[in-house]
Amino acid sequence: MRAEAQNTVAEIEKSLELLRQRMDYDTAQHRLEEFNARVEDPNLWDDPAAAQKLMRDRQSLVDSMATYESIRQELSDNVELIELGEMEDDDEVVAEAEAALKSLAKKAAAKELEALLNGETDGNDAFLEIKAGAGGTEACDWAQMLARMYVRWAEKRGYSVELQEETPGTEAGIKSATYQIKGPNAYGWLKSESGTHRLVRISPFGKGTRETSFAAVGAYPVIDDNIEIEVNPADIRIDTYRSSGAGGQHVNTTDSAVRITHHPTGIVVTSSEKSQHQNREIAMKALKSRLYQLELDRRNAEVNALHEAKGDAGWGNQIRSYVLQPYQMVKDLRTNFETADTQGVLDGDLDGFMAATLAMNVSGKSRAEAQAEE
Repeated sequence: MRAEAQNTVAEIEKSLELLRQRMDYDTAQHRLEEFNARVEDPNLWDDPAAAQKLMRDRQSLVDSMATYESIRQELSDNVELIELGEMEDDDEVVAEAEAALKSLAKKAAAKELEALLNGETDGNDAFLEIKAGAGGTEACDWAQMLARMYVRWAEKRGYSVELQEETPGTEAGIKSATYQIKGPNAYGWLKSESGTHRLVRISPFGKGTRETSFAAVGAYPVIDDNIEIEVNPADIRIDTYRSSGAGGQHVNTTDSAVRITHHPTGIVVTSSEKSQHQNREIAMKALKSRLYQLELDRRNAEVNALHEAKGDAGWGNQIRSYVLQPYQMVKDLRTNFETADTQGVLDGDLDGFMAATLAMNVSGKSRAEAQAEE
């Protein structure tokens, strides 16, 4: 087997070992049998929330086992094909098997990263908040560009996106927007995006000058119904108001919009859907998600540093820089991951940034530091 193919096999084997460790493969079959026994309990659905969690946990284990076995079998099959092709001097068979191995290595690496999404709420849906920071109209336009970027990213992954609230800017863009993004591991991926995002570009508003704008992004897990979060009615104020959105599919212009203010924490959540009753439910769920996130942060200072945007959305607080002028570069300031494909990033190609942050959180090292050691 040629050296390049051997290196590819080694990469796949490394990913397989991590997958094996993450799911505790040696006990996986026993745990699956326990799940199956509990599923057959006739009283299971007496507690629907607990039953749903059990079914999700079981399916997650089944998927992990199937992924591991599939990659392992495909690796074995292609290694055998290469050996057979080399024995018979069949270069075409060898080339096809080597190409298949390269494709499998990418698949294995992606599954390896997904296996790292094992936090308490990584598998949940997410609320995503975007707020314009320092920079006036420029910042409002930048916030709208970020909103478009994340919607594109979510759609590429097959996630569903629901706009919960949007406040237009005075002249252009948006002052704020809140989305609920639904899909497997939505929060696990989006949590790395919490922080201040900085844009440098030539102003599109007739100034002809280079401008720096800021916007804050916050991601919060949509909590499961079986997680109890107590909210004291005396601690909140509920206001109804006329939505300032443009109307249409997502945002109406009736007095049904709801704003909930939580006095002890200063958290403010809003929803501008079709009915006041629906908006109260959505806003209260968003508030509970924020409070739950605060509790997680108190338990884990490292998570707090990652997910809480410190200070104002301005100089000194950014996690990522997007430079469109005088050169093209997007760089994450935590991991040093960067790309010159600025348009691709703004069109939702964010997986590289998210993967680098996820890997850093596990290893404690940025991608650049890991490469330097190698």
